Amino acid sequence: MKRRSDQHRDRLDAHVFVCTNDREEHDCCAGADGEAVATAIKQWLRDRDAFWTAVSVSTTDCLGLCSADGAALTIQPRNEWYSDVRPEDVPELLAAEFGPEADQTGAGPTSAPADD
Repeated sequence: MKRRSDQHRDRLDAHVFVCTNDREEHDCCAGADGEAVATAIKQWLRDRDAFWTAVSVSTTDCLGLCSADGAALTIQPRNEWYSDVRPEDVPELLAAEFGPEADQTGAGPTSAPADD
């Protein structure tokens, strides 16, 4: 076992976790395009040469914000949480969080979408 915390903290400014949980008894992010949201996030970062640099993206199980209207995601360590995210929301959301060219990854939200 190797502890890699310091190395990872030095490299990473943010980690985006996208819910792709699938369940039958309630609404779930898998049924609300969670995988498509994760793909859109990765593509947005790739288009700006920012994928797997200071920002990582992972899929995860339930974040507790599932709905039929879109996927849930969180950006850590910023402690930002979003629900009802659709693939078409990704450019606006990430531009607000990381700057239009993903050049503000260490900052924090530049103009995050308003809470509803």
